[in-house]
Amino acid sequence: MTGWNTRSAPGVTVRRARASVAEVETSHHAASLAARDMQTWGTLRVSPDAALLPELDTLNARVDDLARNNGVAAGAERTFVDNVIGPRITCKPTPDRVALGKSAEWVDEWSRQVESLFASFADTDWFDAGLRYNFHVSTRLQVRMIAATGECLALPLWTQRNGSRWFTAIQLIDPARLSNPNGAADRPYFRGGIELDQATAAAVAYHIRKAHPGDYLGSIFGGPAEWERIPAYQEWGRRRVLHVFEADRVGQTRGKSVVASVARQFKMFDHMNREQLRLAVLNSLIFAALETPLDPQQIEGIFGDSDDKFGAYRDMLDEWRIQMKGGAMVALPPGTKLNSFAPSQNLAGLEQFATVMLRNIGAGLNMPYELVFRDFSKTNYSSARASLLEAWRYFASVRQFITDHWCNAIYDLWFEEAVNRGMIPDCTPDDYYGNQVAWTRCKWIFAGRGWVDPFKEAKALQIRMQTGVTTLADEAGEQGRDWREQMDQLAREKRYADELGIAWPPAAKASTAPEEAQSDAQDAIDMADEGEAVLSG
Repeated sequence: MTGWNTRSAPGVTVRRARASVAEVETSHHAASLAARDMQTWGTLRVSPDAALLPELDTLNARVDDLARNNGVAAGAERTFVDNVIGPRITCKPTPDRVALGKSAEWVDEWSRQVESLFASFADTDWFDAGLRYNFHVSTRLQVRMIAATGECLALPLWTQRNGSRWFTAIQLIDPARLSNPNGAADRPYFRGGIELDQATAAAVAYHIRKAHPGDYLGSIFGGPAEWERIPAYQEWGRRRVLHVFEADRVGQTRGKSVVASVARQFKMFDHMNREQLRLAVLNSLIFAALETPLDPQQIEGIFGDSDDKFGAYRDMLDEWRIQMKGGAMVALPPGTKLNSFAPSQNLAGLEQFATVMLRNIGAGLNMPYELVFRDFSKTNYSSARASLLEAWRYFASVRQFITDHWCNAIYDLWFEEAVNRGMIPDCTPDDYYGNQVAWTRCKWIFAGRGWVDPFKEAKALQIRMQTGVTTLADEAGEQGRDWREQMDQLAREKRYADELGIAWPPAAKASTAPEEAQSDAQDAIDMADEGEAVLSG
């Protein structure tokens, strides 16, 4: 073999040696610097704050612009808020009776009383320091801020106002106001307007500008910009700032909008829509050129009495052009003919390309294409349900995040005031501060997710209840209802029907087709199996 290589032509040997060199010189192909498709991929490994904070204002400004001027982006934000929060939120106190040593009967009665008390705080505009929003509307607004900026900010205040039963009030703050005073550069333990503890990196204080940086009225008439330093907690532990955001990486100090990763695609989609509309307008028009066989000598002969013969000819053409209107019949100038043509730009393939782009945007938003763009024309029932179940997972995780970091924090702030004012049954301040988590545990019921096919899903629910794989509390909670209120309402309806001598609920009509009923039951079983498969996938 060695002699064979020696006798080979030198050029052949070189070519074989070059061909044997691997294209990728690293163990991990993603780390290659020699591969042609990786040579221009220059990256630096930076911390979360080093990557985000210098660009945060630009990112948020562009996302705000999309929400103002891009209907798809604005609709995606509303879809996010509607599915995460919905039309209502209900607080159901569920104290830890094991830790408190209480009975189940005590918990039921106590929970109803405390729920009524909390409603007197949450369901009025006194909840908001600005007297604009109740708890539900404030939560929707804060979740929309999270969709737009990745974070929300609020200050719990202690105010006494006529007509309000409670001193606690929440002031909503735009996160744009959270910044370093006078535009100072970020430092290791003071970044993004937040002072950090040097040992634990926990937030110690927040610097909040007294006016929005983009409020030109405040800039013109409000004098120089001012910041206020607000400690994160009171001396005894009560929150003074609610800063809610979901970090993408450990060490992240500020939130990032979910739209940021697809903002460029949104803008490109905007450009594509405008160009497509422009092409459609052009395709609806007919262009024409006026052609004349007259040479300069003939024009001089026709306009021989005029001093400016060619000027008179142009004036005649201009007068004729003014008469051209849609649907009009106009005589052409002498000796001319009209040559028309239609642009007929080909729009084929644009819809398919737009669909692919929109699916990529939907994936970046963690929501299915059908839900973001309200287009269910390209899917069947099973596919639509699978997509919505996948979306529901995401919305449920966001709900839990909002519950843990916003709703529970609000409930805890109110509960502390109510305890110290002696308004919570069987709970003194010593009881509360000694076992705070057990006393303030609660469940939040949001709006239901709805049904794709009410009949099939109702049959599946019936089978789940009959087989014991679910409870009334679980099913009622899925639809945004409280099972106790539902049972109470059913009892009232039953009593009223008995008074009128009406059978309630109405007896179901006997089926005359057993095989049809069996088929419906099988469909419901398949439906339940399909749902379990999607949820466990």
